[in-house]
Amino acid sequence: MRPYIRRLDSTEDAREIMENIGCDPEGIKIMENKMLSLSFIADGINSAGANILKQEMLAVGGEAAVARGTANCSVEKSGVLLHATVSQYLRLVEKLRDQPFGLSALAEDIRDGLEAYLQGPRETRIGKITVPSSRPIIMGILNVTPDSFSDGGLYHHPEKAVARVMEMVDGGADMVDIGGESSRPGSRRISAEEEWKRIGEVIRTVKKETDTPISVDTYKAEVAEKSLALGVEAINDITAGRDERLLETVGDAGAAVVLMHMQGTPETMQKNPSYEDVVGDILSFLRQQVEKAAEHGIKDIVIDPGIGFGKALAHNLEILHHLDSFRVLGRPILIGPSRKSFIGGVLDLPVEERLEGTMAAAVTSLMMGADIFRVHDVREVRRALDLAAAIRDCSIPKYFNSWSC
Repeated sequence: MRPYIRRLDSTEDAREIMENIGCDPEGIKIMENKMLSLSFIADGINSAGANILKQEMLAVGGEAAVARGTANCSVEKSGVLLHATVSQYLRLVEKLRDQPFGLSALAEDIRDGLEAYLQGPRETRIGKITVPSSRPIIMGILNVTPDSFSDGGLYHHPEKAVARVMEMVDGGADMVDIGGESSRPGSRRISAEEEWKRIGEVIRTVKKETDTPISVDTYKAEVAEKSLALGVEAINDITAGRDERLLETVGDAGAAVVLMHMQGTPETMQKNPSYEDVVGDILSFLRQQVEKAAEHGIKDIVIDPGIGFGKALAHNLEILHHLDSFRVLGRPILIGPSRKSFIGGVLDLPVEERLEGTMAAAVTSLMMGADIFRVHDVREVRRALDLAAAIRDCSIPKYFNSWSC
């Protein structure tokens, strides 16, 4: 057989191929970390430190790109692009542990990022759900609002809302996200009292009808507290815990939290959003908020880069293209592309015709490392993701009882 190119997505891929070749087991242990190469980006490195970093990276066989002027320190600070195998990074970390100019801290960040990226997110509980799971987790959307961009006004009555929840569960939803305030671009804010009036009875009724985990889409501590008192398993906060009272409430309840990035507010977020580095900026913000949530005793934390929340079309596409970058935080990734305007922007389609675009974005996100998918069209996305997961894992999912051609 003539040689062909084979992409390696993980050290496990390399290990499997070497086992098939018949390599010595001890040799596999030595070689597996040499088979996968990755890039790290860092900024704000002192020029003297960047020089040391470049020298040490070259010494272990990797590569480091720094700003012009770094060598003679004519620039104060430099960004750095590193590229190396896992094995080379591990050797670099050892070399940097006792170095000055913040390099020892950088070494710890590289080590922790490698571990999180390669091993996947830490185990996270949302009610009876454990993430990561052998199957993609579907979060069905229930908007109990009169003005949501896609389904506003459809499920405002408790009976219709509960019927919709049961329909989504039957279609394959693993959990349901209930929201009482629209966060579409330009939407108006409502009081905690009005929000609770919309969702309180719906939550009570749903919790009586199903043991499916429920999250509540709110950024208000008062609404979160009342929801958690009714047995809700998670709070989905579009402000990522900027109100620390909400984090304290979730931590005291022992519940899970979803921390989502949003630039600005729903009223202003789509008025010329801008970033220096959209992925890097969001990653830095989410890292900060994850640490803050952990300080409030929250163990089960999910991150969401916030597709459509303070992002232009190009920003949304770049986030999805580089979604795997968020894996370095070691937390499950939630993605919410459902019927969003970026789909309409690419395909020139109205909201009611964005199903295929939603499915494409969900499948792409799965391949990039997403764990939870917040969608309106549960049954259709469930089918698409189950097939995509079988392709990704190169195996028939264990949750299928049979498989026929």
